[in-house]
Amino acid sequence: MTQTVTLRPGAVSASEFRRIYAGAAVRLDPACHAAVAASAQAVQSIVARGEPVYGINTGFGRLATIRIDGADLAQLQTNVVLSSATGVGAPLPPAETRLVMALKLASLGQGASGVRLQTLQLLEAMLARDVLPVLPAQGSVGASGDLAPLGHLAAAMIGHGEALVDGERLPGARALARAGLAPISLAAKEGLALINGTQFSTALALAGLYRLERVFHAALIAGALTTEAAQGLTEPFDPRIHAWRGHRGQIEVAAALRSLLAGSELRVARAADDERVQDPYCLRCQPQVMGAVLDLMRQAATTLFIESNGVSDNPLIASDEAVALSGGNFHAEPVAFAADMLAMAVCEIGSLSERRTSLLVDPTLSRLPAFLVARPGLNCGFMVPQVTAAALVSENKQRAFPASVDSIPTSANQEDHVSMAAHAARRLTEMAANAAHVVAIELLAAAQGCDLRGPQPSAEPLARIRALLRQDVPFLESDRSLSGAIGQVAGLIESGALAAGARADLPAVVPSGAARD
Repeated sequence: MTQTVTLRPGAVSASEFRRIYAGAAVRLDPACHAAVAASAQAVQSIVARGEPVYGINTGFGRLATIRIDGADLAQLQTNVVLSSATGVGAPLPPAETRLVMALKLASLGQGASGVRLQTLQLLEAMLARDVLPVLPAQGSVGASGDLAPLGHLAAAMIGHGEALVDGERLPGARALARAGLAPISLAAKEGLALINGTQFSTALALAGLYRLERVFHAALIAGALTTEAAQGLTEPFDPRIHAWRGHRGQIEVAAALRSLLAGSELRVARAADDERVQDPYCLRCQPQVMGAVLDLMRQAATTLFIESNGVSDNPLIASDEAVALSGGNFHAEPVAFAADMLAMAVCEIGSLSERRTSLLVDPTLSRLPAFLVARPGLNCGFMVPQVTAAALVSENKQRAFPASVDSIPTSANQEDHVSMAAHAARRLTEMAANAAHVVAIELLAAAQGCDLRGPQPSAEPLARIRALLRQDVPFLESDRSLSGAIGQVAGLIESGALAAGARADLPAVVPSGAARD
């Protein structure tokens, strides 16, 4: 790790969370220490007064009416952690796990959760030394916090559960010892503060957003390259059209397409008998569709970065009055809505891309050889890659049903409405990967179409993209398997190399400033 992000609780920027996801080291801003200490002291004052306060000296969920003796308060916190660590399924990848931990650190660091500074310092040290708790991906309903996965995070901190150290999966206590750390004994309120909150769902939604931004940029480039290969009209990208409607995303997408296509001689070299006055929607309506996608993704990003800088456990501690306020900030409905929006966005990116591939392989629409290959019939060319794109698009459609409209009561109906935010967010990474492969197929088809079209030069950004693609994927002279080539181009998309290769001005999806600027 070559850089360090200083977490300023409540004011972490979007670019800082992205850097953490990419592997940056994390340091908690010492300026928050006083507020954290005051919050922990307030919990001790509450305990000393003796009145019942949820999660401090009572049971949890439906058991909140049961008082817990003072001698058992520490055991109560250990029990809630261990009983919550019931996740199943594959563990989160390390990048997502680090993001969960950083989000939890930023939330607790605001001094509203009653957690001692030494507990935060252990979490900070685990991040610094790459002790990553094993977090099973399934088990959260997105209300009462992400209890099961965060239970596994907290379990590792108290020497239970499992964690990865140097890539080795070890029992929690051994993992801490390997890194020169010791497990912590939880004080009043701390176990509940660690397992309560939306950090798991939010981290997965952010990971999906970061991946989807790269697919979005690649899809803009692919759409421009297909427009060039099909010798499509650029009149639909005229700035006056989009100014009259007024949507920011639409205006910016049209500008990006104009920039990508500027100076293309290949696009304008249309046949003399080409009577088209309008192109199919997949070309003509790119600003309207991709612009709406851009606006939707930005709205989701705004929600997620507000959530990332919020406090979402319960109860919350007002240190100035030494009181605990019971509420429902753990309910992840904003995250669920944002993740559902991103699922719709990724569906539309892939859907429009597949329609452009379908146009290219259809000689009646593209005026190119059928399926983009010489001697069609003997050769199938891009026939089945388009089928693969169609399959991936439909798979994404099936996954995109809004998770937030589902709910199921838990905890004997005490927790009777839940968000399903974890479900909404967890699918995004795979949906983005599907869309990356759909766009990869379009890029290969569009490059093939341009090569078939003739020797006229492409627009400069698109010429760079064609050269990048041809470094590893030669022109399709006759049938061969394109599976590996599709995977290679999808890798360029997911790494960001494809968009970087265009060296074009593409609209930003994720803001760079603080979430609440």
